[in-house]
Amino acid sequence: QEQLVESGGGLVQPGGSLRLSCAVSGFTFSRYAMRWYRQAPGKERELVAGISSFGGVTTYADSVKGRFTISRDNAKNTVYLQMNSLKPEDTAVYYCNAAGPSGDYYWGQGTQVTVSS
Repeated sequence: QEQLVESGGGLVQPGGSLRLSCAVSGFTFSRYAMRWYRQAPGKERELVAGISSFGGVTTYADSVKGRFTISRDNAKNTVYLQMNSLKPEDTAVYYCNAAGPSGDYYWGQGTQVTVSS
């Protein structure tokens, strides 16, 4: 059964850093592009960052460029999101998403990130 388990969320002060992880099982991780989305209260879910199946291509939302870095370790079936210089507007539930070559999608359960002093 396909599983994506996010971890690493929490409460951090503005300007701080967090590293999210998403551990995957139940499918061939290296064949899937991976993405991080986030959803703040009262807002639609938005794409934050994406990485191609072998990590050669990364994309970022304009709002996080230069502050967030997505990476993956195909040997560990894990994708990461390093978040630096966090702002209160980064507060949201962060979701891991896997997008397969056949158009199949899988989602994690989400991890809460709160940026507040």
